[in-house]
Amino acid sequence: MTISDKQRRWLKKRVHHLKPVVTLGQRGITDAFLAEMDLALERHELIKIRVNAGDRDERDVLIGLIRERSHADFIHRIGNLAAFYRANPRKPDPIPLPDL
Repeated sequence: MTISDKQRRWLKKRVHHLKPVVTLGQRGITDAFLAEMDLALERHELIKIRVNAGDRDERDVLIGLIRERSHADFIHRIGNLAAFYRANPRKPDPIPLPDL
């Protein structure tokens, strides 16, 4: 499911106060990192991750790879923090997105 610009702006407001729940370290995108991120997305739907990479271009490449492998919607990036959203239909109280 892709989200609209309106929904992305709404999610940006909700993610602002959150702390990073997953950190991408020097080992890069490993199976363990993806499993941890998958678990965090299942529980929270909206998460922040910390990307510890040298420069902006490297962070952008890593964030793109994370987005592809996690099948999550990229919300935004500020510095070395990136926000992702993936709806969990099995969750009893999912995040209610505004209408398109």
